[in-house]
Amino acid sequence: MTPLPLTAPAAALAGTLTGDGLPAYVYDLTALDSHVREIRDALPRHVELYYAAKANPEPPVLRALAPYVTGYEVASGGELAHVREAVPDRPLAFGGPGKTETELRRALELGVERFHVESEHELRLLSSLADRPVDVLLRVNLPLTGEALGGAALAMGGRPSPFGLDPDRVERCLPLFTPDGPLRLRGVHAHLASGLDAPAQTAVAARIADWTRALSDRHGLDLTEVNVGGGMGVDYTRPDTRFDWKAYGEGLADVADRNPGLTLRIEPGRALTAYCGWYVTEVLDLKHSRGEAFAVLRGGTHHLRTPAAKQHDHPFQVLPAADWDRDWPRPAARGEPVTLVGQLCTPKDVLARGVPVGELRAGDRVAFAMAGAYAWNISHHDFLMHPEPGFHYLGE
Repeated sequence: MTPLPLTAPAAALAGTLTGDGLPAYVYDLTALDSHVREIRDALPRHVELYYAAKANPEPPVLRALAPYVTGYEVASGGELAHVREAVPDRPLAFGGPGKTETELRRALELGVERFHVESEHELRLLSSLADRPVDVLLRVNLPLTGEALGGAALAMGGRPSPFGLDPDRVERCLPLFTPDGPLRLRGVHAHLASGLDAPAQTAVAARIADWTRALSDRHGLDLTEVNVGGGMGVDYTRPDTRFDWKAYGEGLADVADRNPGLTLRIEPGRALTAYCGWYVTEVLDLKHSRGEAFAVLRGGTHHLRTPAAKQHDHPFQVLPAADWDRDWPRPAARGEPVTLVGQLCTPKDVLARGVPVGELRAGDRVAFAMAGAYAWNISHHDFLMHPEPGFHYLGE
């Protein structure tokens, strides 16, 4: 595994964190700005870029993205209120299955610009609540080729799924859009898979756009929008690699050329913010058990659930700490594989297993990279009631 080093500002800050100041999340917003600006520049100007706020909803992160994104995708009433407050007056798209009546009412009150509707029941409920014109995208669960699904880290469509409508059920919903009704069908939303590379993502986007155009032509709908979702590949085993945004932008340009009149929209999350954050902590103890080395860290998967959720060894960098003021020898592992674990009373609290290290000692710091998405916000914070980590935003 190739480590992904901290940026210079993040490394400088990490070097000042000690004792109860750890663990801590360190976000480099200047690096995030540069990364997302490059992504926006790689995309055709007419392709809309929405940020899936579920990946990392921290307000400084949301604000840092604001100059480059067209809007934000939210997936609950809580996210809706949070994002509306953090970045007021920015377009919002409300997605996700199982929207409650209370959430739909609140979304209508707050002026959500797009509703991604997941079922006929949800469509009828939204229609009964709407007191103003409401723009709708129907989420469709399209079949995918084996090649696309085979390369996916996570599949939300192309198979039986709680997400979206089967194509025939989309057709059954069309009569619910009437000239005198409050709902206006603008297009189709389809987030089918995550973890795909640029060629596979382009193929999926083309499939969705072509299907939308055919649906529009077949029923004379004059659909104008298609949201092809997110899920751009992020490889934790190769942290120095990036999704090929240039190739994807060129592919989307071709898709748009084949489908004139359709506005393409994408909504990545992890691929925008993962690389701007680090989870920095310290080695509390270094012990050996039956010939294997274990580094016990402050914190653990209750702060950084990503490696447990994705079943991988999370990339990390050792930050040596010279000081050792104890009267006994410093526990250490040298030139051997080490398993990095947290403080929880469960053998599942593992952040990286059997990773070779040159040297790792009690008191050293460890910085886990790619912690800018699906990290703190998906973790089970209250288990065992350890203190929460600190949060630092560089370049805010």
